[in-house]
Amino acid sequence: MVVFAGQGDPRRSLSLLWRTDAPPPTRGGPGPKPRLSVDAIVAAAVALADEEGMGALSMRAVGDRLGRTAMALYTYVPGKSELLDLMYDAVHAELPTAYPESDPADWRAALTAWAGEVLEFHVRHPWVLQVSQARPVLGPHEYAGLDTLVTLLRATGLEAGVLRRLVGTLFPFVRGSAQAVADARLAAAATGSSDEEWWAARSAALLELVPDFAERFPAVSGLEAEGPVEPYPGEGAEDAEPVPYPEREARETFRVGLGVLLDGIEAARVGRT
Repeated sequence: MVVFAGQGDPRRSLSLLWRTDAPPPTRGGPGPKPRLSVDAIVAAAVALADEEGMGALSMRAVGDRLGRTAMALYTYVPGKSELLDLMYDAVHAELPTAYPESDPADWRAALTAWAGEVLEFHVRHPWVLQVSQARPVLGPHEYAGLDTLVTLLRATGLEAGVLRRLVGTLFPFVRGSAQAVADARLAAAATGSSDEEWWAARSAALLELVPDFAERFPAVSGLEAEGPVEPYPGEGAEDAEPVPYPEREARETFRVGLGVLLDGIEAARVGRT
């Protein structure tokens, strides 16, 4: 399911994102119910989406979490469209905006750290991957993330036109890698069969039904036969939890792919000198 942000009233949505309007007055009263606020509503909505997915999100479901009716929420947030924008921007506040542990001149280490942080962020909040990048939310935390990446890329010394395209390359690459990890984690629960069961059943059936598979697809078969796959970093450590094969493959693909992208950036730097 793909969701498009920015479908609410433009001025109201942006005023909520940037908190430029005074918040609605809160009313005290008897009873244990907490006072509502935009932040409380967004936090409850994020928790709901994290636990149950985007499909469970509704004003009523968020109200239930807060012990309120959906109507009580509308005083603070006009509707689900505006709420989605607020949720999306709010979780982006988790991302670092600086990497002081890296040498400012070591753009490669900084970009590697950035990519790892963004990957894990999306794995923590897989519903964010369903929000299309075609129309940005235009919130402060989303902009802070973009500003951070541009700052890191400027250390490469490449011209602005190239940097713009690198932004448009790195974000989709990391999101796509995170989608692969998230899907790998969700597959068993969603289908009712483990990865081992799925592969065992289909591999056996494929070999039986297509005995000439290797001859028909020599490049794919040859690639599978050429040497062992490098172990995932940390794999084999005594205290490490086993990583299921699909997730391990997705993370290793991310690591290798990122390295190739950074090699390309380095080649572009060398080519301009």
